[in-house]
Order: sequence, then structure tokens, then C-alpha cells
Amino acid sequence: MLSDLLLLLLFAIISVIVLRQFRLSNIVAYLFTGFMLGPSLLNFLNSYHEIELVAEFGIVFLMFSLGLEFSLNKVIAMRRSLFGVGVLQVSGSFLVFYLLSQLLAMNWQQSFMVACVLTMSSTAIIVKILSDQQRLHSQQGKLAVAILLFQDLAVVLFLIIIPIIARPALDGEFVTSLSVAFVKGIFAVTVLLSVGRWLLPHFFYEMGRLRSDEVFILSTLFVTLLAAWFTQLLGLSMALGAFLAGMMLAESHYRHQLSADIRPFKDILMAMFFISIGTLLDFGVLRDNLATLFLIVAGMMVAKTLTTMLAALIMREKLTTSLAVGIALAQMGEFGFILVAMANKYQLLDEQLSSLLIATGVISMSLTPVLVKYSSRITREFLHQYENVFRFQKTLPGQFNDHIIICGYGRVGQIVSRFLRSESLPFMVLDRDPMRVKEARKGGEQIEFGDASRREILLVAGIEKAKLLIITFDDLQRSMALLAQIRLLNPSVKVLVRTKTDKGLEALKKAGATEVVPEVLEGSLMLVAHVLFLSGIPRRRIMERLECERRTKYQHLHGFYYGQKSPKDKETWVIEPLHAVVLTENSAVLDSFVEQFNFSGIIIKSLHRQGGEEVVISKDVRFNVGDVVLLQGAKKDLLKAEKILLGKTDEPLI
Repeated sequence: MLSDLLLLLLFAIISVIVLRQFRLSNIVAYLFTGFMLGPSLLNFLNSYHEIELVAEFGIVFLMFSLGLEFSLNKVIAMRRSLFGVGVLQVSGSFLVFYLLSQLLAMNWQQSFMVACVLTMSSTAIIVKILSDQQRLHSQQGKLAVAILLFQDLAVVLFLIIIPIIARPALDGEFVTSLSVAFVKGIFAVTVLLSVGRWLLPHFFYEMGRLRSDEVFILSTLFVTLLAAWFTQLLGLSMALGAFLAGMMLAESHYRHQLSADIRPFKDILMAMFFISIGTLLDFGVLRDNLATLFLIVAGMMVAKTLTTMLAALIMREKLTTSLAVGIALAQMGEFGFILVAMANKYQLLDEQLSSLLIATGVISMSLTPVLVKYSSRITREFLHQYENVFRFQKTLPGQFNDHIIICGYGRVGQIVSRFLRSESLPFMVLDRDPMRVKEARKGGEQIEFGDASRREILLVAGIEKAKLLIITFDDLQRSMALLAQIRLLNPSVKVLVRTKTDKGLEALKKAGATEVVPEVLEGSLMLVAHVLFLSGIPRRRIMERLECERRTKYQHLHGFYYGQKSPKDKETWVIEPLHAVVLTENSAVLDSFVEQFNFSGIIIKSLHRQGGEEVVISKDVRFNVGDVVLLQGAKKDLLKAEKILLGKTDEPLI
């Protein structure tokens, strides 16, 4: 098993790297991996059963993530497109493919499965392409997403029906079996949604209070698998239970963190699932039925384009919009592969038909990026009218563009958000404290529960379109991790980092912070401003001095004179100490140029003449008797530098 797993991972990595050069989906790469290593080609694998068993959990986690997207508010907001165009498209496509399958002399169970498989479109591919092209929130994008969401809902129905139609001698008891299955489904929905409504929020609240990522992730896995086990116990699909578990939590403010926590498991296990599907491809079948395969691909894509366009036109969408959406949804989707796997499990499809359907999915998904990219040109060619298809429009509620993200909702975060709200600037807040999030949401704040250093959470918060991100918590390691993620996801976004001291200031700047604001230094500047103002210094001059200090990045504030009572622990000695050295007549550096000397680990912060006048260090400035040289560095280096300056050592000066 281990050798098979290593082989799968190696081939999967290579396939993803190679096929990405052709801008093909990872799903295609995983299917190709399974095809290459499967029994029809290299036949390198021995643990097919174990791989399929692990892959089943990929479907479970995928359906859980899907359930998290089905919040009641989202369904209500999209009800016209979802239950209008979505219903018409799914029912129309299903009917067309079912009738065509019947004409090809398939039995009704096979026709049903073929219709289910080909009706599905790829949510993952379409959403990513439209998002990359900034078309997701256009009218065409919203319409495509609504249809995809209804297709996902239809999958839940198919998951209930497929085990029923697979039973032998079904004809006499079909209605009874279907009725029993729906009663079980309604019971499962009622139980799980009730648990999700009244018990799970309290459960995850307590888990969140522990501030342990491991416990929260384990809790998420437990809830997902428990729901899957419950529906399996009722004789229904595990995937149905996982979907209902996601729906249970879709309305909670934990859903983004849950989605982020489950994603690594989902991605890895789904990769295993698609690899296992790829092993079903039979090279001999594809070789002998190449013409038939391309005919199926062309027929499916044309049929889906026309049925989708017709469904949109019935709901009074524009002709150009309808055709563009039809082109975008013409491929077979990842749920089609899931249904093929279920059909093979229940022996509803033979190996030849399964291979042809999987190959149809691979080819159609490979063609999708090109078709979507040139959909506007295709539309204009067919309809003879010029229109800017997929024009970017106003964002949907909950979606952001050119906004500000506040990471942390403590005192600083709350003050910042109050000022942003007063200026009507769009912003959202991320915080890990469940009690604070709960109370803030009750108060109407735009806040989500989640760890801002997680890539998935940042993507949900719209980091790719944000204009500014503010880190308000004082945690150097988390801030560095967050900056690393930010620079990968959106290198152009400006980032402000708040710290209590100037510990790690340079490291934060190098990591990508636009500006670092240490509280202790800003507090010092505010105190200085009040002192100067009360001493009669004009306000304008005070502001000029403060701005000068800030422009030099607090250069004169970064040092610190340590005393006998200063803490000596390593955590406190993060600011390098300052030390003043008075040059005597015996000093070895008298009449030498200041800039000539390079003291290892030591910085000359300032130079004052004997009378107290500060000298700006330049190439012409020399050391004189009585000069006060202010040094900054580690304690041992300061002592060494003092000896060199005063001529108490024979070590070289440079």
C-alpha cells in the first residue's frame, strides 16, 4: 500500500506540474495519473480496493464543503435564478440525455445514470475561471453560479435515488422503495438540521474557546464523519450526511474556519478519488471507440449549450447572456465522476460505458478554459452583435472589492473599524475569539470567525481584491506567517502592522509590511508633542519634527539606555542598548574621519561635541577630544568598541 501511495503522489505531482503548463485543471492531472498507472496501461498499482476506500472519504469531505455554501440567505437571494433557470436547465438537460440514451438501446437504469452524469457541470473549474477573469459577479457569472448550485442540489437527490434503482427486481416495488428512501431522507434532514441549529453552535463555541487548532480540526472531522455514518446507518449515502452536516453549519459564523480546516483533507482525498476514477479508463476501449468518443463529447457540449441557453431565455435573460452561460456550462463536472463511481459500485454501468463517460469528462473539461475565454467572441460571431460580455458589475452582498481587512478585533481593531465606518469605507474583520465574534455580530459588526494567517480564510475575506490589510494583534510569529501568505496571494496590497515594541520591526518590513507602527514609539512621539506644545513650541514646528522622526523610521527612538533595574531576560533585551563613550586625549581615533570606521555589530547613532552641539555625521567629520559618541549594539560589542575608541586595546580599528 505504501509503495502504491508513493507512486501515486510522485505521478500526481509530475502530472499537475506538466498539465498546468497547458492551463489544465488539477482534476484532469489526477485522472491522467490514474489512467497511466491503472490496469489498462502501466498497471503499477496493487491496492486498488484500499485506494477506492480512502477515495470515498474525499467525496464525503467535498459534500461537506458544498453544504457549507448553502446558507439560507444565499438561497433566498438567488431564488429566481436558482429555482428558475437552474430547475429548467437541469430538468431539460436530464430529459434530453435520457431520451438520447433510450434511443441507443440502453435500459432505463443506464439511461438514468448517463443523464445524471452528463447533466452535471464543473463548479470548481467554472468558478475559478470566471473569478480569474473578474466575471464572477457579472450577470452571466451570477447566472452560471446559480445553475451550478442547483446542479449541486440535484446531486443530493441523485445520491438518494441511485442505491434504490440498483436493487434487483425493482420494477414491482419502485414507488415503495423510493417513498421509503424519501422518508428516511426527510428524517435525516430533520434530525441533522435540528442538531445543527441548537447543539453544534454551542459545541464549536466551546471548542473555539480552547484556542487549539488541533482540537477545532478534530471536532470538524468528527462532526462530518458522524453525520456521514448516521445517513449510512439509515441506508442512505454517506455523502448525503456530509452535505447535511455542512448545511447545519452554513448559517454559523464558524463556517469559514470550518471550510479552511477541512480543505487540506478534502483536497488530498479528492485527489485520491479522481486518481481512482482514472484507473477505470480502459485504453483499449478508447482506442477502439475514438470516433464515438468525440461524437459523444461534441453532442453533449452542443446539447448542454442549447438547453442552458433555452432555460435562460425562458426566464427572460438576454440572448447574449444566455448563450455565453450555455458555453461556460457545456462540460461535464466533477460530480459526474462521483456518479460514475457510484454507478460502478452498484454495477449500473459496464466498463466500456464508464470509460467513455470519464473520457468525455476529461476532454470537455480540458476544452472549457478556451471556450470560456473566447465565449464573447463566439457569441458575437453567432449573433452578429457586439457586446461587452461578462462586464464587471456591482459586487454581491458579502463580496468585497477594493476594501480593507482588519485582522484582530481587540481594542486597536475596534478603534480602527469605528473610524472606517464613520468614513463609509468598506471593510471586514477577522478574529479568533468566539465570544468576541458572537458579541460583535450581535452588535451588527461585519466580522467573521477565522485565523487570518490561514490562506483559505484570507481568500474568503477577499484578499485578492483588497486595497489594505491591517494586522492589529501583537504576535510577531503570526504576523510573519500572515505576511508570507499575503505576499503570495496579493503582492500589491498595502499592509499595516501594529506592534507594542519595535521588536522585529526590520524583519516585518523585509517580510512585506508597508509600514510598522510600534505603540511604544508612537506613544513617545505623542508625549514629545505634548511636552513641546506646553513648552511654547509652535504646533507647525512640532508636526514637522514628528514627521521627520517618522520618515527616518524612528531612527533616534530605536535605542534604549538600560539601567540596573532593567529586566535582563532574553525576551526583554530585544532592543539593542545604547552606550555613550567620551573621547579623551589618549583616544586612538582622535582627528580620524568618523565614516572611516566600521565597528562590527555597532552603529554610531550620534556624535556630540564637547559643548553639547550635535554634529551631522558626514565624510568630512573627524573625532575630537571631548566628543560624546553614542553607540548602539550588543553589550559585548559595545564594550569592545569602547576599548577601541579609548585606545585600551591593540585590535585594529577597522
